[in-house]
Amino acid sequence: MSTPTSDESAPGATAAFDDEAVLLIGHGSRREKSNEQVRELAAGLESRLGIPVDAAFLELAEPAIDEAFAGLEPVADRVTVVHCSLFAASHVKNDVPLAIEQARAEYDLAIDNGAHLGIHPAILDLLDDRAAAVEAELGVDREEDDVAVVLCGRGSSDPDANGDVHKLARLLYEGREFDRVEATFIGVTEPTLEDTLHGLSKHRPDAVVVLPYMLGDGVLTQRVRDWTAEFDDDYPYVDALAGDPLGTDSRLLDVFADRWQEARSGNVEMSCDTCKYKVDLEGYEEDVGGARAMLRALAHQETHADREDVDDEPHSHDAPEKHVAVCMNQTCAEMGSPAVLERLRQEVRDSEHCDARITRSSCLGRCGDGPMVAVYPDGIWYGDVASEDAERIVSDHLDRDRIVSDLVDQTL
Repeated sequence: MSTPTSDESAPGATAAFDDEAVLLIGHGSRREKSNEQVRELAAGLESRLGIPVDAAFLELAEPAIDEAFAGLEPVADRVTVVHCSLFAASHVKNDVPLAIEQARAEYDLAIDNGAHLGIHPAILDLLDDRAAAVEAELGVDREEDDVAVVLCGRGSSDPDANGDVHKLARLLYEGREFDRVEATFIGVTEPTLEDTLHGLSKHRPDAVVVLPYMLGDGVLTQRVRDWTAEFDDDYPYVDALAGDPLGTDSRLLDVFADRWQEARSGNVEMSCDTCKYKVDLEGYEEDVGGARAMLRALAHQETHADREDVDDEPHSHDAPEKHVAVCMNQTCAEMGSPAVLERLRQEVRDSEHCDARITRSSCLGRCGDGPMVAVYPDGIWYGDVASEDAERIVSDHLDRDRIVSDLVDQTL
């Protein structure tokens, strides 16, 4: 790798390496306009950093993450993943890390994984401007009128992500002349946008500004606009209007540049103190260890691969018939899981009929019973696996669907 040619300490600095690239990963949408916004952000980030930046998508759009890594391999030996995800939920914690592990096994690339967009001063400034644009259209002034703001997120099954929406709403309120700022969600969790709007009507503000906290202008953004318009019709004494999503505002490039710099310098910080995969949170006890989340991520891949044949929608995952995850946490590693992983990969390569992908996994929550090997979609977990057991797992289970019963630890 070449010598750095610029100051790497400055966020958004010009490229330091000739063979470095960035992969900007978005969710993907059925609305091509949203996908084009991600590609536009990738082009803007490339201009900002001065190195190749490609866009990829988890689903519903092309290229897939795997295809994007394949395209970058001939031109780079180091790739930094930058997320378009607003908060750290399942895509950030499970789906993208799983795809990265698969790419590390398949391609000759050093891959750094960055953090989600998260809560950033540039985003607060952008939201403030979005609110001001709606106020201007409604003809109200937050310093003279009672203006309520509703920050509407997508909604998640991850308490961390939902909690960050509330934190962002509070930060948007602090130091500004809004009458109130409420956090709400379009689905999955509560409070819902409909309930929040009806609750606000009791306070009789002069205006309600609804900010869809989403990146692209897709289906959910339109739903926010529709629900806000219905509320405006139902309550004639309150003027309500929805603003635009974050879109391709140049301030997002500031955030992406910061996340890029953090990832390549090893300074990525995740919200581990309240992560449901690490902490025993009330109501989320079964998620501790991440095993079920990992299997859901694998199921997610297979679902979208299968749907491509059903409804001709543009999905991008190419799932193998079997997916095998080998626990590589400290305990399992000390008990020999690296040798098990390599032996399984060798046996799969040598097999003529096996359609399976072997990847590393974080803790499967069975410390002391390892090395642990999980086979999906069968939901079979093998425990106390030795490297010499790999041949039986491949030849019997992966090739012929015959469970190796003496190794079974549990089934899901």
